Formats: sequence, structure tokens, C-alpha cells
Amino acid sequence: METESEPYVRLATLRQLHQAVAELNVARSLADTLQAVADGVVGGLGYELACVNVVQADGDLVVAAFSGSAAAEALITGRVGSRASWDRRLSMGECWGELRFIPHTEGWVLLEDDVPQWYTEGPDPRFEDEWHPQDRLYAPMYARTAASDGVKELLGVISVDRPRGGRRPGPWGQEALQMYASQAAIAISNARLRANMQRALVRLEREQQALRASEESFRQAFEYAPSGMAVAEMGGDQHGRLLRTNDALCRLLGRPASAMRRYSFSDLVHPEDIGTLLRTSAEGGRAELRLARRDGTYIWVSLRNSVVADTTDGPRFLLTHVEDIEERKSRELQLAHRASHDSLTGLPNSAELRSRLSARLCSRPHALRETAVEALDAAYGGYDGTVLYEPGYDAYEGYDGYDGYEEQAGLRGGARGALGPGPGGAAGGGGFDHHVHMVAPTGDGETDDGTKGLAVLFCDLDGFKSINDRFGHNTGDAVLIEVARRLTTGVRDGDTVARLGGDEFVVLADGLGAADAADLAVRLRNAIIPPIRVDGRAVRVGASFGISWAACGMSVEEVLQSADQRMYVEKRSRKTVHRRAG
Repeated sequence: METESEPYVRLATLRQLHQAVAELNVARSLADTLQAVADGVVGGLGYELACVNVVQADGDLVVAAFSGSAAAEALITGRVGSRASWDRRLSMGECWGELRFIPHTEGWVLLEDDVPQWYTEGPDPRFEDEWHPQDRLYAPMYARTAASDGVKELLGVISVDRPRGGRRPGPWGQEALQMYASQAAIAISNARLRANMQRALVRLEREQQALRASEESFRQAFEYAPSGMAVAEMGGDQHGRLLRTNDALCRLLGRPASAMRRYSFSDLVHPEDIGTLLRTSAEGGRAELRLARRDGTYIWVSLRNSVVADTTDGPRFLLTHVEDIEERKSRELQLAHRASHDSLTGLPNSAELRSRLSARLCSRPHALRETAVEALDAAYGGYDGTVLYEPGYDAYEGYDGYDGYEEQAGLRGGARGALGPGPGGAAGGGGFDHHVHMVAPTGDGETDDGTKGLAVLFCDLDGFKSINDRFGHNTGDAVLIEVARRLTTGVRDGDTVARLGGDEFVVLADGLGAADAADLAVRLRNAIIPPIRVDGRAVRVGASFGISWAACGMSVEEVLQSADQRMYVEKRSRKTVHRRAG
């Protein structure tokens, strides 16, 4: 029948096809496009029923749109058929180009599979090309890939039923359906692309909003944080340069933000803490160190670093949290000072004295200092026995009696430090070590063999008990404070004046000979004798000194006991002289 009016059929079909394809291109969303595909089959190609099955991410096909029957639409829309069942259908029946027609004589085997389907009733066909209610016609929709081998990706399948003429479509109708399926595939691909782009744009906008909100939150947290914060560069020539600082850090260091950007933390850190800073920057950890303020003072801070990294470029910035710990450090230093110093006079206490003295002693008895050549000989086996100091050797060159005491203070104090722990500690000492062995001079106060050593002067006040009993403890405390001041004034910066307790003091003076130590004792005794004014009255105390020498092989208690005994010998001798004079 189609061949008798073929020109008219072709023209009408082209018009309908053009109108249906035009409807596909004006759909606003993927769902609208799928429904337009189903409606175009019914309205433009002359079928009473049309169903659009779309491939899901898992490969199965879901009924996404239906047109022609509200009851059938409600029955099967949203239902899913497996990919295996669809592949079976698309391999059965007759192949009309890319279409697949399954006549009712073969389709009965598909009645029980899992593909969603509807059932229509009607009389058996009277003509050979008449449409049977159980005939099936499928128009696969493929997306053409860019590969040169012509591989096609299945997007979905259009199922049609009941042509309005009641007959199977002829060649032109088949071609029209195939062309429509091809245009529908393009429309669906474009709709998916638009949907993906819209979702990507929405996601991007949300991410940008979240990023802006996060940046604003960070800015407020950074700017208004109660403690200091800074952002510094990592890597490159400008490594460590401060890029951004908050108000709290600027106030802490007394510098404006514009000036802070010219510095790095290495420019501001205390020279003694530079190593700590470098280790902290490299590891992204935390440390306690001192930073310079604008007025030149230093303040203790706690630094906590976080490395801000990029997934592709690696570490980019260093976020540093700066906390003021000056008060805590001051308390720690005060506690440490209280533990090692006398609360009344501020002098090192007995424990600190023993610690400093122990650091200068070792267990090797009678060990004398060696010259560099002798130490090398000992290290390489070319040295037999211990070479003692020659009497003419002067380890304290330039000392001219006690009158030159203050003039030499800078040199001697710098060489000996504060009588703190020496490099060798109290180790036993080998043939070649860095410990300076202590040697006791063999002369007395009138003769000097030239040997220099660590003098230990034990001082006990004379007449202090009577002052304490007569005028009270407050006067006694004032006397002790003044005596401590006079002793401290009379020694070099590198020497130690400690209070053992009560009215007993100990002076450690390194680099002295026997005559030097005797002169020092006389000088300190003369400094103590002048009257001390307390609450409008003048009181006097005397002092007895016992001189001992710290030598390797002796214990701290032995050294102090020796000085104590010599002090009592000197005190008794002075009392005898006073009685004879009376």
C-alpha cells in the first residue's frame, strides 16, 4: 500500500520527522529530552505507544519515558531490565538496518524475562504485513565514539508498538525511525552533557562559596586571634620571609605589620635559638625560643608550625602560631634560681656550690694539666708517665698580687666562665681529654711555687652570734646581706661566692697561686671589718678564712672539709694572739 502513495508518504514523514527532531532540541533538561523523544515517536512517526529505555551506570536499562498510554506509563516507568536480557532481544528477530523487529512467532519466548513490557490485545493479523499485538520493534540509540574503528556505545533503546495504519512500517518508515533514533541519541548525549555541566557548575559554585566562607573564617580567626599568628614562605630565595602577620603578633613584638613583612623569624630570633628555629621550620613542629622586640629586648614565645601543602606542588606556606610564654618562663627561671640560690642573700646555695665544685673535679688522683704536645704524645703512645707542671710555668700570667685583682678580672673571668660545669665534667679523664685537671699548689701563703689552682676560701663570721642575740634576727639578716654584698664586690666576675648556711660563706677563685689566695683572704677580711649600719646603729663583725685547694682525686666534701678545718685553725690562732696581746 505504501508504494502506491510513496511520494506523499515520504513528504509527510519528513515533515513529521523534522517537527519531532525540532522538539528534541528545545528541551531544557535531560528528563524533558527523554520525554520529548517518546512524544516524538507517537506524535511525529505514527505509533500509538513509545517507550524510552536508558542505559544506567551499572549497564542495565531503566524505563525513563513513556508516551501514548497513561496506564502503561504508570505500570512500567522507572522499572529496570537487565543488560543481558536486552542484549538477547537486540540479537533476535529480523534486522532492519539498525532496527530490530521480533515477530510474534518468535517473541513468545520473551514473555517471562525481566525487561519491563506492556501487553496489547487485538485480533490476529489478516494480512502478511499486518501488525500483531505481540510484535516488537526496537530502535537502539548509539553514541558514536571518536575512535576510528567505529565502536558504538549503547545509550538506550526506543520501543514502539501499534503503528496507526495497522501495518508493519515499510522501508521509508523504517528509515525514518532509524534516523529519528540517531537524532534522539545526539539529543540525549547533548542533554547529558548539559546536565553534567550544570551539575559541575553548581558544584563549582558551592565549592567556591565554601572556599570564600572558609577564607573569611580563616581571615577572621587569623586577624582576631588573641595570640600571634604569621604566614611565611617555604622554599626558594625568600624562604622564611613573613608574608602576613596578625595584630596580636605585631603588638607582641612592638612592630607594625608593614615592617614585619621585611623580616623572617630568623632575623628576629635570639642568636642562641637559631638552631632550634631551623629544626622547627624543617620539621613543622613546635619550639620555645626568644624573639626580638622593637626596643631591643627579647621575649620568650612558643612557636607551633603547620605546613600548608599543595597536592601537586608540595609544601607552600608555613602557618606559625606564636604564644607569649614570658610569664611562664620567668616563673620557671625564678623557681630554678630559688632552687639553686639562697633566699636571703641571693648567693648560690650549698647545693649549687657543690654542683659547681663537682664539675671541676675528676676521680683521677694527682692528675696535672698537660701541654698540647704532651697530650698528643699520650694519645699516640709516645708518652710514658705523667709530666708535672714545671715550677716556672705561670698559668695566670700577668697576675701581680692582690693589687692587680680587679685589673685582671675581665681576662680571668672570661677564661674560667662562672665556675660552671667544664667540658670534662667529673669524668675520670683519659690520656687525651678536654677536662682541665685541678692541681693544688704546694706552697703556703708566704712561698709560691708558681702553680695555679682552684682556691676554696671558707669564711666564718666572728661575733655574728652576739649581734643576732642582742639586736634580733632582722639585724642579723641585714648583716648577712651586707657581708654577701661586700664579698661579691671583692671578687672577680668569674669567681663564685656562695652561702653554706648561717654565717658561713665559701669563695671559689680559679687560677690563683698560694700567695694570691692569701692576699685574697686578707682583702676580703678587710672588706668585712668596717662597721655595718642597721636601723641607725653601727655593728661590726670579723671574719676567719680557711684556704684549701680543689684537686682532682678529691671529693667535694673532702675539699670543703679541708677548708673548714683550716678556717678553724686560723680562728683559734687569731684568738690566741688576741689573748696574748691583752
